[in-house]
Amino acid sequence: MFHRKSCIAFLAGLALLGQALSAQADLPDFTSLVEDASPAVVNISTKQNLPDRGAASSRMLPDLEGLPPIFREFFERSIPGMPADPGRGRQQEAQSLGSGFIISADGYVLTNNHVVAEADEIVVRLPDRSELTAKLVGADPRTDVALLKVEGKNLPTVKLGKSSELKAGEWVLAIGSPFGFDHTVTSGIVSAVGRSLPSESYVPFIQTDVAINPGNSGGPLFNLKGEVVGINSQIFTRSGGFMGLSFAIPIDVAMDVANQLRTEGKVRRGWLGVVIQEVNKDLAESFGLERPAGALVAQVMEGGPAAKGGIKVGDVILSVNGKPIIMSADLPHQIGSMKPGTTAELMVAREGDRKKLAITIEALPDEKEMLSSNEGSGAEKSSNRLGVRVAELTAEQKQSLDLQGGVVISQIIGGPSAMIGLRPGDVITHLNNTAIDSVSTFTKIAENLPAKRSISMRVLRQGRASFITFKLAE
Repeated sequence: MFHRKSCIAFLAGLALLGQALSAQADLPDFTSLVEDASPAVVNISTKQNLPDRGAASSRMLPDLEGLPPIFREFFERSIPGMPADPGRGRQQEAQSLGSGFIISADGYVLTNNHVVAEADEIVVRLPDRSELTAKLVGADPRTDVALLKVEGKNLPTVKLGKSSELKAGEWVLAIGSPFGFDHTVTSGIVSAVGRSLPSESYVPFIQTDVAINPGNSGGPLFNLKGEVVGINSQIFTRSGGFMGLSFAIPIDVAMDVANQLRTEGKVRRGWLGVVIQEVNKDLAESFGLERPAGALVAQVMEGGPAAKGGIKVGDVILSVNGKPIIMSADLPHQIGSMKPGTTAELMVAREGDRKKLAITIEALPDEKEMLSSNEGSGAEKSSNRLGVRVAELTAEQKQSLDLQGGVVISQIIGGPSAMIGLRPGDVITHLNNTAIDSVSTFTKIAENLPAKRSISMRVLRQGRASFITFKLAE
């Protein structure tokens, strides 16, 4: 009996050991990938010359030569910009460190814009410790991509993959120089794709849990095939260090930018000419949508592609060329990747119907922000129900804001207007999906608003429009 129990325990142990070994065997082995890819991953260091403050500092202090050695040494070590030689200032330099990777045998290198921004000197160091001076071909701050060029022949290059085929849950690997430790390898999985960040509306980021730290910026993110699928760009952190949230620029986006920088010296991206916002549950209910989805058009730029193509304020853009807009941030990703001059088919929800609109995409202009003063004059009336006092817009204000109607808030009395954050100077152009053409129209609609139902209001503040929702009590 004892032998039988021992045999069963032994067999059970073997089974558990087998499972453990099998699980270990299922983990990826990155050694070959690292050996093949590392030669094309480089360290990037930059120098920026700063104004020389040494001479100015020395004029404010006594002649160091007249001081005892112990005090002279103290001043030289302790005071920034203090030259050892009182007759000569010391050149000030700011240095930064990052990573990059070679994409062509003749010396084109990809990295982040923030790694090389404002640099007076850029040095690329290869794995064999040889150093090459790099020239900045071009940079695109909107995507944080920069293209460098070094002089060389038959340089090692990375293999490029397709970030569009990347899926959440896949293994990925990063090689870079965190804190100056060259060719550090870290791995993890893809946490999400198409992630939007407030700082970059034109990049559908790859989110991973790969350990990324200062110095990794600009380095490659590889898939298990050894192909670059992204450029490690930034992390989310509250401590300054890695917290499990890393973001990479998709290589498809980066290469499109690099090719434009290489051939044209600048990047041209698509522009629709609208200000959009997210559709939440209350807005979806207010606009008669089955569920929150799409991008709500809060403002249409005068003379822009959207205005020419018939898009109106209050439209909800549901898809572009058949591809759904799940979140509002999906729209800039899709439009920005389109070439100016191409035609996009947009499906929009308008007043309970679906409409298809053909829009000719134009190039994103450099400047499109317009700030205006919104102080009104003329007849004023109060809406006690909304807790606000409004006035007519002057003809000059309508012209400067490109409005046919609307009212400007002159005073916040309280109630719903105070609760939803309205301010004097805000211009109300729509209330409950109805355009406001005068103060009398506004007060009439306000007094007949339904209770306990989501109500939308379009507000223009400093030239920028947005929709807000609220509910009225009985």
